[in-house]
Amino acid sequence: MAKITFDGIEVEVPDGTTILNAARKIGGGVVPPAMCYYTPLKGSGGKCRACLVRVAAGSAKDPRPMPKLVASCITPVQDGMVVENTTSQQVLDVRKGIVEMLLINHPLDCPVCDQAGECDLQNFAYEHGVSTTRYEEERRTFEKIDIGPYVQLHMTRCILCYRCVYTADQLTEGRVHGVLGRGDAAEIGTYIENSIDKDFSGNVIDVCPVGALTDKTFRFKSRVWFTKPVNAHRDCGHEKCTGHVTLWYKGKDVLRVT
Repeated sequence: MAKITFDGIEVEVPDGTTILNAARKIGGGVVPPAMCYYTPLKGSGGKCRACLVRVAAGSAKDPRPMPKLVASCITPVQDGMVVENTTSQQVLDVRKGIVEMLLINHPLDCPVCDQAGECDLQNFAYEHGVSTTRYEEERRTFEKIDIGPYVQLHMTRCILCYRCVYTADQLTEGRVHGVLGRGDAAEIGTYIENSIDKDFSGNVIDVCPVGALTDKTFRFKSRVWFTKPVNAHRDCGHEKCTGHVTLWYKGKDVLRVT
């Protein structure tokens, strides 16, 4: 077990736990935001830098501070570690810069986006962003492509978190989509115009933290806050199915299933 101090609060967690999950054990407002990290997905994290924190003391054996801010989602704890998040002005300033960077090419279409109301980027920008932008250049755009009958792709909203790629790798048989291109030209696409329609491929919609991947069957039907989620758990013998199902009702109609 390792005992760390996070924003002045002591918590004890198993060795190998990441700083982010240690903070989640405390809960509340001290937990760093995370856009690309998703606990069930192996290999996720370290992409968006939203969860950067300051390590003021590396460990009890070596109390020197780490020279740079570290991504809390992929940095394991050490016994005696002292971590600063909301108590560090440096962290808060850098986080505002991360929001600004993520919004540089992001379209301001929250009023028409199906992800509005359950969008991690929306919450992140509300809590840590600013009301103005310094960016004056042309925004990056992509040609619209059809990736299947169930999943709608809006590449201009994508933050390249890779969650959908890891989900398809770990849940579906034979992933057909991925990140194509490099640098500013990197985009989500399918190989040789394949369709995303395999079993469990709909999970890529659920794990997307923004509105880049949305449900075509739910498109423009209702705002999420006008619907009521109902637990519809079912026992399933498939090794990759947990049985967690949620039906979203509006009146007597089921508008979507997650």
